[in-house]
Amino acid sequence: MPPASVSAYDYEEILMNMSTTRRGAGALACAFAAMAFAAAGCGSSNGSSSSSSGTNASAGSSAAAAPTVDAKAAGEVPAAVKSKGTLTVAADASYAPNEFFASDGKTVQGTDADLAKALAGALGLKAKVVNATFDGIIPGLAANKYDLGMSSFTDTKEREKTVDFVTYFTAGTSFYVKAQGGPAITGLDSLCGHKVAAEKGTTQAADATAQDKKCKAAGKPGVTVSVFPDQNGANLAINSGRADVGMADSPVADYQVKQSGGQFKLVGTPYGTAPYGIAIPKGNGMAPAVRDGLSALIANGTYKQILTKWGVESGAISTPAINGATS
Repeated sequence: MPPASVSAYDYEEILMNMSTTRRGAGALACAFAAMAFAAAGCGSSNGSSSSSSGTNASAGSSAAAAPTVDAKAAGEVPAAVKSKGTLTVAADASYAPNEFFASDGKTVQGTDADLAKALAGALGLKAKVVNATFDGIIPGLAANKYDLGMSSFTDTKEREKTVDFVTYFTAGTSFYVKAQGGPAITGLDSLCGHKVAAEKGTTQAADATAQDKKCKAAGKPGVTVSVFPDQNGANLAINSGRADVGMADSPVADYQVKQSGGQFKLVGTPYGTAPYGIAIPKGNGMAPAVRDGLSALIANGTYKQILTKWGVESGAISTPAINGATS
């Protein structure tokens, strides 16, 4: 529950109406940490980051050492990118275990952060992983604010109109509800008449919105979809009863449930398995280098080691592809 001076409704409204910077939402989540999941992480600002030379304050075994530079991949890095020496990699650090804040409230850690650092090393570069709102990353790439986006992006044909992708993982969508009294959701069809919480800009928010139309067309009650600036806000909505179903990528939903202290449970069957993609500014020539650098990490075992560290090895792929969207 939120502090006595702040109602659950008011606190969720604060989260929903927060500016697009991460400072406000992160500071509130930390201040009211008793009601948010510690594992989902709390952060201080968009300036929070994790560099390839910094300490990775995370649970489990330490990340793999930076790999040897892969000559082929490093040679494919465009001169304009190589001259920087450091890749700025954007991630929305509210999506554990893929990307979230370490206990210092500043360092971005998780599967994507570790992969970003290893990938940069294979390219003969360093990586600076910075926190950003999910729905601001692709526009930021288009504006050349970031060099890469590694934030559990599903590679879709629609997104490929704006950015290039290199696939690196596969995941579906899972449903989760309150462990006590949550609805018996079996799939998208059973969302009719329910209130769904999802992060803004995600495929889950789009899927729930599309299902609302299908339910109404079938003469059934619609789906009430609430979107939040980060995953913590979606979790809070379910915890407080303002929403009764959460939707997130399968590894993330599984992690949220495990870290919820028995408050949440998974329901139904995951659907829509699709590739994650590393997002790259459209047409800047970096995609081949990213693909071949990732292939080198797969070949030398670094990729599998990182995924295993974070418990998401079931989503491993063997062959990265440029713009490999399936839908």
